[in-house]
Amino acid sequence: MNFTPHGPLGMGGAPLGNLFTVVAEADAAASLDAAWAAGIRHFDTAPHYGAGLSELRMGAALRNQPRGEFTFSTKVGRLLQAGREMADEVEGFVHALPFRRRFDYSAAGAQRSIEDSLARTGLSRIDVVYIHDMSEDWHGPAWTYRMEEALQGAAVYLTDLRAQGLIGAWGLGVNQVAPCLIALEHATPDVFLIAGRYTLLDHTALAQLFPACAAKGVKCVLGGPYNSGLLAGGTTFNYEAAPADIVARALAIAAICAQHNVDVKAAALQFCAAHPQVAAIIPGGRNAAEVTQNAAMMVAPIPGALWHDLRAAGLLPAEAPIPPG
Repeated sequence: MNFTPHGPLGMGGAPLGNLFTVVAEADAAASLDAAWAAGIRHFDTAPHYGAGLSELRMGAALRNQPRGEFTFSTKVGRLLQAGREMADEVEGFVHALPFRRRFDYSAAGAQRSIEDSLARTGLSRIDVVYIHDMSEDWHGPAWTYRMEEALQGAAVYLTDLRAQGLIGAWGLGVNQVAPCLIALEHATPDVFLIAGRYTLLDHTALAQLFPACAAKGVKCVLGGPYNSGLLAGGTTFNYEAAPADIVARALAIAAICAQHNVDVKAAALQFCAAHPQVAAIIPGGRNAAEVTQNAAMMVAPIPGALWHDLRAAGLLPAEAPIPPG
């Protein structure tokens, strides 16, 4: 296993690509500066985020930092092509750069994607490369064909890059568990970036994915620890308006946290980090205040009684590891 991140708390780059709302250049730069000041040394992005905007912003902040002092990951699976008359909003990203996204999970596509990402960021190397979104939520019934394309193309190419020492590790970056289980059977990934499938609200990864990863020595990085906003005071779950039953569950969790004078965001981050299969958590941040708050939530004191009450209320599985204390 070739994946060793810098610290348990990282920073996800989707908000810096103008996910749901525009982030001013000054706010983007300040959020990255705040992350570095808070000791965050693990940064993740993707060409998809703002059609290259997030990569540009991260690169501008990171390329003047000592390269050996941070972990940088991005993704392959989408190529960017110059477009005209682009819509104001595409797949949740508003006022992105003027490029169209085209899925390509081939080896040649992965090679070009990495070269383009290095050019956009100005960084000398990528530590971790994830194959992005070859899952049913993006491709419908055709996802298995996309998965086969990725396993025969991008995965083979990334495995070769890893063997040459040109990248440190590779894996999948997805919102669903099924592609990860297939990859474990048919390839040699190092790490999975799984978004939203192990949180206070959603424990999908607990039963199958984590044990399967443990058996193969593969770690997980958790994206979306706030389930795209619902656990941070927002209204979205899985990047859509949250359904009523999920909202009710989130409110019940928040009520128990309030009884213990604990910010639900602190409980969300620390619960994720408690599982031994989890190597890092990468919440996003739109501005310096959000990033600084994430760092504070990661170390905020939480009484053990909180976890007991969440379990007693049926809100946490009995088998889910909980933080000490």
